[in-house]
Amino acid sequence: MFFVSNSVDELGGVTTWSHQMARLFCERGHRVHVVGIRPAPDDRRQYLGSRPPYRTSTLYDAEPEKGRTPATMAVPAARLRDIFEEAPPGAVVICTQIWAMEWVALARTEGHTFIGMSHESYRGTRYSSRFNRVKRYYRDVDRMLPLTREDADLWIRHADMNNVGYMPNPLPALPDEPSLRTENVVTSIGRLDDQKGIDMLLDTWAEVAPLHPDWRLRIYGRAEEPEDELRLRAQCAELGLDASVEWCGTTSDVPEALRGGSVFVQSSRFEGFPLALMEAMAAAVPCAAFDCAPGVREIVSDGVDGLLAAPGSTSELARHLDTLLADKALRDRMGEAARKNIQRYGTDEIVHRWERLFAFLER
Repeated sequence: MFFVSNSVDELGGVTTWSHQMARLFCERGHRVHVVGIRPAPDDRRQYLGSRPPYRTSTLYDAEPEKGRTPATMAVPAARLRDIFEEAPPGAVVICTQIWAMEWVALARTEGHTFIGMSHESYRGTRYSSRFNRVKRYYRDVDRMLPLTREDADLWIRHADMNNVGYMPNPLPALPDEPSLRTENVVTSIGRLDDQKGIDMLLDTWAEVAPLHPDWRLRIYGRAEEPEDELRLRAQCAELGLDASVEWCGTTSDVPEALRGGSVFVQSSRFEGFPLALMEAMAAAVPCAAFDCAPGVREIVSDGVDGLLAAPGSTSELARHLDTLLADKALRDRMGEAARKNIQRYGTDEIVHRWERLFAFLER
């Protein structure tokens, strides 16, 4: 089994997912090889723990140059072809990100089952350059897998693709020690970029902070470009929020970060099937989030284990945070419901779904 991604060790949900799935399949007796196209930048490298029980490879020693052509990509593509040819016919190649498909297409996958994945919503892809590349590269693969049934239906209807299924992400972990929800802290975890909407989160917090002066907003994450973080910090200062906002950078211990909070907030403009949201619920932390993707509303049952706001409506998100911060009994009830409900995405169930898909495609 091969997982092919942009990078083996770059910070982000796809990297976390790839290594989680690789470990799960290894535990079930599969031979797994995780392949990255390029190395992660030093300041964007994810700590992966001890040596994994599977192979990892990276095709380039440095970031590939822009203006690539098949000729300039030939050597790394040949390396990838050699990797695939090490396996007997019938292996499974899973391309997790569409950019990596440029090299996979040159490497050839004849004789193997091929699955192409999209780890973002249809809407998140539709208005980007990735849309046409998905249609180009994934139209003839054995199965194209977005993360939800709703997204699968959209790809079938609007992109005229007839090889589409769907596969949700598994729960990254169920911590033994959930949050006790005793700290007056709202937690956010995500990159400091446009997708994650931290600018909208600050606008939201500007409405909430005066109502709850004893609460703090704790933001975990880094920006790919230093200017982006400087811009957000300047916005924070302009809104008068410096006393109630903590900039925590990245964390290698997400469960501990979540245990330190009583509410989780997600302000993304678009998402796929967000792991941070799942991790917060597993930690028994109730969530307030923008309903920005089918994956969000599949994870969160609005009014039961979290509260959803219309995408981009900072006033509605602020009202939801105000509701949760003002009512500890509600926080406790929703937090416990979240921890229970998110277990429907347990690893055993998701791995079984994958193996049923493999068996179907082999036929």
